[in-house]
Amino acid sequence: MSDDLLKLDKQVCFPLYSATNALVRAYRPLLKPLDLTYPQYLAMMVLWEHDKISVKALGEKLYLDSGTLTPLLKRLESKELLRREIDLTDERAKVITLTEQGWQLKEQAKHVPATLAGSVDMTKEELLALKQGCEALLASLNK
Repeated sequence: MSDDLLKLDKQVCFPLYSATNALVRAYRPLLKPLDLTYPQYLAMMVLWEHDKISVKALGEKLYLDSGTLTPLLKRLESKELLRREIDLTDERAKVITLTEQGWQLKEQAKHVPATLAGSVDMTKEELLALKQGCEALLASLNK
């Protein structure tokens, strides 16, 4: 194996990692008024789309294990954005429902995607191609 393959500029993972860090930093000032971290924002987006979702299903959608997801959900619950309740069909499982405050936050967050997209110097087509490439990579790695 060539030592050239160990150079940082030859890696696919490094620009993805760096871009992810930069993207999360770009979200920070947009999410601060909402009192959300980026992972909390992702969880809220899933809940705005799928209210009454199991913790397990939420973890699958976010690619997070319960050890990471549980503290995140506890923080959102302490902010009174959601409730975790026992699933009536399976008492071992928990279901998440949004509170009225959680639904109201959706209205306050509606500007975030467009504001962030407006700060990126890429066309819609370039962003869509990037999204599709990342989705293909994720699918390939999760086989």
